Formats: sequence, structure tokens, C-alpha cells
Amino acid sequence: MKKPVSRILIINDEKLILKEFIKGLNAAAKSIENPLGLIFSGVTTAQEALQSIEQDGDIQAVVVDDTLYTLKNHDQKARNLQMTALELVQKISHFRPELNIYILIAQEKEDEVVDALFSETVDGYFYREERDYRGMYRILNAQLQEKTRTPFYDQLKNYVFMAKDAWHTPGHSSGDSLRDSPWVGDFYEFIGENIFRADLSVSVPTLDSLMEPTGVIAEAQKVAAHAFGARQTYFATNGTSTANKVIFQTLLAPGDKLILDRNCHKSIHHGVVLSGAHPVYLNSSVNKKFNIYGPVSKKTLYQAIEEHSDAQALILTSCTYDGLRYDLPPIIQAAHSEGIKVIIDEAWYGFARFHPDFRPTALEAGADYATQSTHKVLSAFSQSSMIHVNDPDFNEHLFRENFNMHTSTSPQYSMIASLDVARKQIMLEGYKLLSRTLELAKELRIQINATGVFQVLELPDLLPDEIKHDNIQLDPTKVTVDISRCSFTIEELIQELFERFNIQVEKSTFNTLTLLLTIGTTRSKVSRLYDALMRIARENRSPRRLYQTTEIPVFTELEYLPRDAFYCNGELVPLLNEEEIINSSLIGRICADQITPYPPGIPVLVPGQIISQEIIQYLISMLRSQKRIEIHGIVYDGYLPCLRLLTATEERNLVKLN
Repeated sequence: MKKPVSRILIINDEKLILKEFIKGLNAAAKSIENPLGLIFSGVTTAQEALQSIEQDGDIQAVVVDDTLYTLKNHDQKARNLQMTALELVQKISHFRPELNIYILIAQEKEDEVVDALFSETVDGYFYREERDYRGMYRILNAQLQEKTRTPFYDQLKNYVFMAKDAWHTPGHSSGDSLRDSPWVGDFYEFIGENIFRADLSVSVPTLDSLMEPTGVIAEAQKVAAHAFGARQTYFATNGTSTANKVIFQTLLAPGDKLILDRNCHKSIHHGVVLSGAHPVYLNSSVNKKFNIYGPVSKKTLYQAIEEHSDAQALILTSCTYDGLRYDLPPIIQAAHSEGIKVIIDEAWYGFARFHPDFRPTALEAGADYATQSTHKVLSAFSQSSMIHVNDPDFNEHLFRENFNMHTSTSPQYSMIASLDVARKQIMLEGYKLLSRTLELAKELRIQINATGVFQVLELPDLLPDEIKHDNIQLDPTKVTVDISRCSFTIEELIQELFERFNIQVEKSTFNTLTLLLTIGTTRSKVSRLYDALMRIARENRSPRRLYQTTEIPVFTELEYLPRDAFYCNGELVPLLNEEEIINSSLIGRICADQITPYPPGIPVLVPGQIISQEIIQYLISMLRSQKRIEIHGIVYDGYLPCLRLLTATEERNLVKLN
């Protein structure tokens, strides 16, 4: 296994003093235990420091001299010395907030310097004249080691190595039920010994409780909160789907208004049903050329906030599946001015805190809650997610009750450990890995465009007209490719990439592919993808007509609360009769289920919504489409596709919203 390298940058404008510090600290690093590979280097100007921090992802900490005077010029008399150091600390914290920052101070100026830097992210102070290099090294090394701790994973690993006999759940008993089995022993060998030994239960008190953490899980969550810039962080082992529902049930009582993007994850629509909220659905923007659904326009959002100032919460997805990011600060400010809490689904954007090219994050923009699918974009196991809280009015008891309502009493401990490890990695090498990912994304764009057939869509290509002036940004790690000139249908191209070139892609529309780059993307993978696309491009096949899927109809009207409609028994009514003629009696009826074609995954109908002729025609076109599309919520009575609708009696017994 590779050994880590941890660079510590000293910033001091007196070259002789700087040289002495570097020599003394490196000598201490060689003579004292150094498991993290601490190496000390230095620069004499703040500009050099900022440049080094930008270019070197191995820098883990900086030591700033409080008398630094060369941030912008060499005119010492023109600047307040301590404020200059303060300005540099602020720049470092803004650029890479995960770095540890220490200040070298003169003892006679202690109070003045400490007071100036008290509110900043400063981890410690050293007296310049003491020259206690071994002492400085020990402190820097100890604090960095504290940063590298993974409280839960460390405890889990220690417990597994104790090799205790298991007289408790789970039933495989550390894998003993499978290991020597002639029938399922291959599963044990395939999955691996430690995954079973680490699969424990709440019967092991030293591993803490996810439902009421007071030990190593609580510690791991506290460290994660610090890393991601939250007041509090909670680990979720049921995915972001459950995380969203927990927040809804915490903030929303039955009948409370919720403003939401219709183009949000299905878990949010399910959360509306479970919480009993009164949703105000906002139509997404649509790029009709590529069938890509984007953010809600600022105009629509501001209008909704003004018209529904009595709403309890607003939830938006940023970034979207295709990488489109809202300009969050002004939207959040508008919501907060009306007392509306803001929840941001950051399922696809959990890495953003750790590279300036992706910020601000939702929390940095002022969001009260952010949910992140740590497993989607960082090194965590599937279903492992985080809930970050910055709500000043946070009701921790109510949140905990709702969290425990959804979480399992038998969580998978390896998932919790993976969240702990994912936090450690992104905190210590996230900037470096994300810089590499950005570089690979840039190279991949150039290579794909060089095929002459496939074309990467950039931000202006992706933006629907109605949001072109909304300051929307694009996450470059999501690469959307126009495939319309490659002479394959999208299904054929996906099959060709999979079967011939061993490549599996993320998602598609009728004429685009979306490629997801992560911190695990390698140059070899990029090269293989480019080779595959270039080979396909050079085959010069005959053109193929691509059939565009119909645009989703606009939201009609909500007649009843989704929860009330969903919990009715309803009746099944066919979309078509046996002669495949459209059933016009559906028009004006009320749906009891969520009907979601996938892709794109946007509900066409939600419980309590009025059905229109356009919606019926859209669903029929999806059922008859040559492109395979799943339609969640359709019920089949034999071969007839049906919708579950409210009966006349059920409608009379419900309270209308309008």
C-alpha cells in the first residue's frame, strides 16, 4: 500500500528565518515517528503560498507568519500587518477549507493577533521566537493524525481483529454458515472474509447505535459535520431517498405547504405522501432538442415564494442528474426572507466542498438542510448517504424520532464504516483527486469532439431558453454527449459499448448519453472510452432516424392532498379498451398513484392530481414507444394498462384543496 505524503507549507517573508524553520522541522520529522509522511517546505510571499496551495494537492496544513506583508505589494507601511495575515488566512480558508491553518506570532503581539484571527478558521498558534521545532512537529503531526482518524471504522476493524465468538445476529455468524458449504461457499469466497466478520449487530455495544449514537458513530458524524461545513451531520444507510423523507416529516405537518421542483427525485414525491404535505409543484425547464429537464426558472421560483409565503419549506435538486446547478444564494435568500426553510438535494454533488471550482455548496449558499448520496460520487458503499443540517431552529428530538422511524434497527456496519472512510479520503486528498477528475473531464471532452461524430454538449447547448439568464452553472464531471450523428439508436449504441467494448454508461435520452466522472475515474478508462467512440465513428454507417419522446405535459391541478388520495382504495380504470381505443372517461378523474415514466423519472401524475387529455395521450405514447420505457405506477389488469383512480364516493368524503 502506498504511504501518504503530507506537505506542510511555511509562509514567512524573511528568507533566513524561513530556511531555519524548514531545516529544523524536517530534521524533527526525520528523527521522530512520521507515519503520515510530513514534509516541510516554504515560500516568502502570500501569492506564492496561494499558488502552491492551488497546484499541490498534498499540502495538508499551512503555517502563516503574522508579520507577512507581501500579499499584494511590498509597501509595509501601506498595510496593517495583522490584517494582511488575516486576509491570507481568509483566502486560504475560502479556497481550501479542509486545510489546517496555524499562525506564527510574536509573544508581545499575542492578544492583538489572536483577537484579529479569533473568528477565522485557525487551528493553533506558535511563538516565533521559541524555535521549538520538535514541539511544533509533534503538534502538527498529532493534529493531522486526529484528522485522519476514522472513529467508527477504526473501532469496527479493532473489534473484528479481536475474533470474538458470535452468539448473536446475524445468522451467518461471521460467515461460518457459508464458509465450508458445498452449495454457497463460492459466495463467501467471492464477497470476502472480512465483509462477513464486519457484519455485526446492535448486540455489540462498543460499535455504538445508529439510532441513538453516543460513541464512535457520534464521533464520526461530528468529524463529518466539520468536514462538510455543517452544524450537524447524520449518517443514513437507507440512501438519500430515506434522508429526504426524514427531513420532510421533521419540518412538515399534515397540510403544511411545500414548494418543490417537479423534476425532483421520486423519494421527494413519496415524502409528500408520507408527511401529508400540501405540495406546490413547479414545472421544470425543458431542453426540447435533447429532452433534458433542467432547473426551475428563477422567475417561477420567486413568484412561487411570493405567492406561497406561508410555505414551510422549499426543496430543489442541485445539481441535476445532467449537472445543471442553481444559482442558490439569491434563491435561498428570497425563501429565508419569507421564513421558508430550504432543503437542497445534493445527491449528485456531495464532493463540491473540496474544490473551489464546484463551490458554493448548498450549505455555503445558506441552505438549512442538504442531503448527499455519498455512495454516488465518493468512496462509500451503495445506499450510504449523509444528511447535513444548518437550520438555526433545528428540532433535534423531532428529527431523531423521524430518523428512527425510517432507519433499520439492524444497520449494515460496513456502510457506516464506508461513510467514515469516504469523509477521511475526500478531506485529505479530495482536492487532489478532484483536480485530476476535472483534468480528465477536460481531456475527455476534447477527445469526444475529435471523433467528428460525437459531440459533447456544453452549458449553452444544455440550457433551456427560459433559464439562459439565471446564472446556471454546469458540473463538468457530468458529460452529456450528442449521439445523433453516429448512425445508432441510443439502445443500439449502449448495447454496442457494453458488448463490444465492455463499457457501461450512466443514463440516456433518445439522442444523448450521460457519462459520470468521479474521483475513481482513471486515464486508462478515458482512453478506452475514446478508442471505442472513435472506432464507432470511423465505421461510417448509414444514418438512422432517432425518434424523439414526447414532452411531459405541464402539471394540471391538485384537487386533494396526495396523502389523502393515496390512502383511498380507488378503482382500476383502463387507459385503453380491448380495441386499444383511448378511454376518454379518464379525463377529469383524480389519480390515486404516482405515475412516473423512466426515463426521465418525472411524475406525470401524483396522487390527488386531475387527469387531462394531454396526460392520457402522453402515457399512451410512452406505452407505444419503440424505446423501452418503464412506467412506474401503471397497473395491468391482464394485458390492459390501468390507472388507480378515486371513486365518486371517496371524492365526496375528502376535503378539496381549492
